[in-house]
Amino acid sequence: MTRFRVRRGAVVAVLLVLAFGVAAALAVQAYRTAGDHRAQADRVLRDYARLGAARVAQWTATYIYYAVRPPLKALQHAQEVAAHKPPPEPKDLHFDTMEHEFSIAPYIRFTFRMDLTSGRLETSGQALPAAVRRWLIDTLPVHTHTVYDTSWHMGTVLGQPNGDRRYVAYTVLRDSEGALRTALGFETKPTALTPLVVQATDTQKFALLPRPLTGGVQYDSMGSIIITDRYGVEIYRTATQYTSPFTARDTIGTDMGDLFAQVTLREAMADKLIIGGLPKSRLPLILGLLGLTAALIGTALFQLRRESQLTRLRTDFISGVSHELRTPLAQIRMFSETLTLGRVRSDEERRRSLAIIDQEARRLTHLVENLLHFSRSERQTAHIAPEPTALAPLVQEVIDAFAPLAAARGVTLAASVPEDLVVPADPGAVRQMLLNLLDNAVKYGPAGQEVRIGATRENGRARLWVADGGPGIPPADRERVWERFWRLERDRGSSIAGSGIGLAVVRELATLHHGRAWIDDTGPDGAGTRVVIELPA
Repeated sequence: MTRFRVRRGAVVAVLLVLAFGVAAALAVQAYRTAGDHRAQADRVLRDYARLGAARVAQWTATYIYYAVRPPLKALQHAQEVAAHKPPPEPKDLHFDTMEHEFSIAPYIRFTFRMDLTSGRLETSGQALPAAVRRWLIDTLPVHTHTVYDTSWHMGTVLGQPNGDRRYVAYTVLRDSEGALRTALGFETKPTALTPLVVQATDTQKFALLPRPLTGGVQYDSMGSIIITDRYGVEIYRTATQYTSPFTARDTIGTDMGDLFAQVTLREAMADKLIIGGLPKSRLPLILGLLGLTAALIGTALFQLRRESQLTRLRTDFISGVSHELRTPLAQIRMFSETLTLGRVRSDEERRRSLAIIDQEARRLTHLVENLLHFSRSERQTAHIAPEPTALAPLVQEVIDAFAPLAAARGVTLAASVPEDLVVPADPGAVRQMLLNLLDNAVKYGPAGQEVRIGATRENGRARLWVADGGPGIPPADRERVWERFWRLERDRGSSIAGSGIGLAVVRELATLHHGRAWIDDTGPDGAGTRVVIELPA
């Protein structure tokens, strides 16, 4: 039966460990799934940032086109009317702009005409520094053949010859054979781009993301914009700037002066931009549930271990009780048969046989009393009936009753109890406590020793003690010996029989009296044991 219980406990322990392994695997899988969902949401938000950057670039390019195209048309018209004359000066350019459109006219510094074949450059307006003229002659032919957008009929160049920032817009006329021949254009201050971009990103006209994606979030709180040129110089930035991992950059176009748009989505708006919001981290919940599972499984394993220990202790208890019962019963039976069959040779042998029968019967009575009290305490039905009890005569009565058992091992019993010491106690319970302590002292102490019983009154409490000359109890075990079924390691493999409930019954009875019990040394070298019972006096 014991082996079956051990095996069952091992199987249950393995199943619990496996259950924890499954729970851990599920937790890891759930964490990975939550991480995948979050990664997917992050990818969507980065795509939104790229979409926003593309929309800013598109709107900015459109506004630049509509700002630059009218003066270029005016220059083209002047060329068609009077090709032999120099290009008109900026103040003589006449073109119409829509009321809501930005006019670049106030920022134009000079106009030009350039023969792309010969490199001949004519200008009107502000005088050109030599470095700017040289840059323009070198740049326009290359730009025309590599960047110029023939579908838009215009191109822009942003440069800084010798650190002098210049922004040039031009269109190209074809000759009779259809080849790009003459470039007409103007140069304007690069600062003209700032109000142009401001108008292009006006929140009243422009949405950073399409309305169906924003869920009603206002543009100015959704993200921030920075426009830079190819040199890294900022052309424009929104007043409020956000920092988040959802940032994207797009080009406004090499034909628009190599400008770049950077968009950063506000991280706080991520929940509103993702359907259902950003997946929340499940790590604290998963770790909490995993920790709870581990705690429950640990508790279950601890209980299994306790149950296994209890099973072993009960087995030892049953074995010890059986041995304690068998020995006196065997003695009683043997000497009873001797008397019954008339095998005694003298009256002395008859008296000795009767004395042994009486001694073993007392031992059985004492053991049965312990078992009965232990059974009542297990069922929580143990109770006492306190009454004024004089300890001196009660101790003497116990000594007289236990003397035959002590004499069998040559043990001498001595008592020192004040005659006037009276306590409110149950006499039967006190008798049982003393008998248990005397039994332990005689059983585990050396033969021929003296066992002393004493009592004192201190601070309104009575202290009753039993001291022996045995090997003593190690300090580390002095609390454990009060536990049920527990015996010292040195005694478990010895020939001394024991049930492991004697001291447990003593403490139980002391507690019922609102008292306590503990163990002291009897000598300075730690030899011997003194068990003290404290009762109200």
